[in-house]
Amino acid sequence: QVQLVESGGGLVQPGGSLRLSCAASVNIFSINVMGWYRQAPGNQRELVAAFTHGGSTNYADSVKGRFTISRDIAKRTVYLQMNSLKPEDTAVYFCKLQSTPYGISWGQGTQVTVSS
Repeated sequence: QVQLVESGGGLVQPGGSLRLSCAASVNIFSINVMGWYRQAPGNQRELVAAFTHGGSTNYADSVKGRFTISRDIAKRTVYLQMNSLKPEDTAVYFCKLQSTPYGISWGQGTQVTVSS
């Protein structure tokens, strides 16, 4: 069973920055998808940013130019650098890993609150 451990959430003022980390218990080199999704109260879970097979990246339009996803394969960790945060970025952020051997796994979620 895959374990995903997230960290880095918190409270930040508008315009501020946070970096989220997601450490996996398995090798992340040959994953199909690994990245970040978020869910705000009353909303469906949505893609924020993710790596796909081969190392390509996908971003939600709402975060392009502000958020950057990166990874350290040796550390089995994916990061999400979030800059110029807005109140509408407030949500629980979940890490997701999808791979052929392991199926789909989700982290426990980390709260990000953007407020003055």
